[in-house]
Amino acid sequence: MLKLKKEHYDEIVKHCVAGLPNEACGLIAGTIDGDVKQIEKIYLLTNIDKSREHFSMDPKEQLAAVKDARANHYTMLGNFHSHPESPSRPSEEDKRLAYDSTAEYLILSLQEENHPVLKAFGVDKEKNVTVHEIEII
Repeated sequence: MLKLKKEHYDEIVKHCVAGLPNEACGLIAGTIDGDVKQIEKIYLLTNIDKSREHFSMDPKEQLAAVKDARANHYTMLGNFHSHPESPSRPSEEDKRLAYDSTAEYLILSLQEENHPVLKAFGVDKEKNVTVHEIEII
């Protein structure tokens, strides 16, 4: 179970809409208590690829986010990115680049105007995808 505060959800949507027509991306950090991952901080990063089909996070921004999470005693939980023109599911490239089987991979589909769809996924070492439950609180 992944818990996401409504204000963080709104922040992700705003960042991704602002990034159109390209994909937008970021990192998520928080706490883990048993099977519950609580997102406490969202890091809005730059897609240095400036592409509508893939993303690469700015390395300097990534490092700053990791340092900030450590300073706040948070665990890096995973990342998020948008799909401007496709559904909220991992693409073949997303699966190929999913290197951490413990990470949460959030994808926000902006395919339908005014109806963003956010889903969370796990990708195991064999690149099998599972849908994870998100609770917006």
